[in-house]
Amino acid sequence: MRTHLIRSSRVLALGGLLAAGAAALAGRAAAQQPQTQDFDAVQEEIVPVRGGVYMLVGAGGNTTIMAGDDGVLIVDTQFAPLSTKILNAIRMISDKPIRYVVNTHVHGDHIGGNEAIARAGRTRAGGNVVGDIGADATATAAIIAHENVLNRLSMPAPGQPKVPFGAWPTETYIGRKKEMRFNGEAVQIIHEPNAHTDGDSIVFFRSTDVLATGDLFTTVMYPYIDEANGGTIDGYIDALNAILDLAVFSNVNEGGTMIIPGHGRLSDKQDVIEYRDMATIVRDRIKEYVRRGLTLEQVKAEKPTLDFDPRYNTPNGFWNADRFIEVIYKQMKQAQGAAAPARNAKPGQKPAAAGGRR
Repeated sequence: MRTHLIRSSRVLALGGLLAAGAAALAGRAAAQQPQTQDFDAVQEEIVPVRGGVYMLVGAGGNTTIMAGDDGVLIVDTQFAPLSTKILNAIRMISDKPIRYVVNTHVHGDHIGGNEAIARAGRTRAGGNVVGDIGADATATAAIIAHENVLNRLSMPAPGQPKVPFGAWPTETYIGRKKEMRFNGEAVQIIHEPNAHTDGDSIVFFRSTDVLATGDLFTTVMYPYIDEANGGTIDGYIDALNAILDLAVFSNVNEGGTMIIPGHGRLSDKQDVIEYRDMATIVRDRIKEYVRRGLTLEQVKAEKPTLDFDPRYNTPNGFWNADRFIEVIYKQMKQAQGAAAPARNAKPGQKPAAAGGRR
């Protein structure tokens, strides 16, 4: 089997690709391609992670592949035009059937290949399901996501492009998580609410000790808070802390749990710590400026992201430091307004309890 390692130039290329591609996808649930991207030139690179888990790097979000005796499970499917290349890469890893496609969230650069890749697979079913439906019960791989992903795809907001029915999840879960055994290990699909979007999932391969995070963690840009799809900065930081709760170091704060980000290079817990700290510091700086009564322009003049810009800012991208500051400022202002009635409560009146998962 041929494999290709990610080089620093590849990471830079991913940053440029994200800036070009996500401009057409921001706030959308559509599996549509950016007009400037030449998909014929994209090469899918296979990065061995651990055991039967691999990271596939092409265009759009990273794809995770888990292969074993039971078959193949895929996390995220990049853009639709890359489906054939993704399938070819999978066949270089395993000749077993594709059983499951898991979507970490609703964005088109992560769900674009759903229909074609699911159609190339076969799910597992039995009992009354096969008896009632026949061959159609196992004719495609199952597409799994949180129910909010299906809600966004099936009821797009006005002006949002429609996604083909065949790309929708066929199996959804509600609440905190979905668990199953596949290829001899426990696989946990864990919902992180109102973070990057309102339908984000982490996929944790417990025995292999690998986490696929979707866009709850990247190495190439500031956290993208998609407000149109339910994203919040506080929820995003909560999600990063949840990733850290699952991850374990190997030695001297290095190695251990391998983390496959939504975009960028293969990472470990220390990378997520640095990203969490960055997001928390920027959020808290802006929160303090809001408390002092600064306007948005005054906050921007204070440059709350300055020390992180060389690493995470994409000045010409759809999501840059200015956009990041703007959404945090807006949400901190909203939080301040919501807290004002509690501060102004009459003597003897009990303030409303603060929200939050933690």
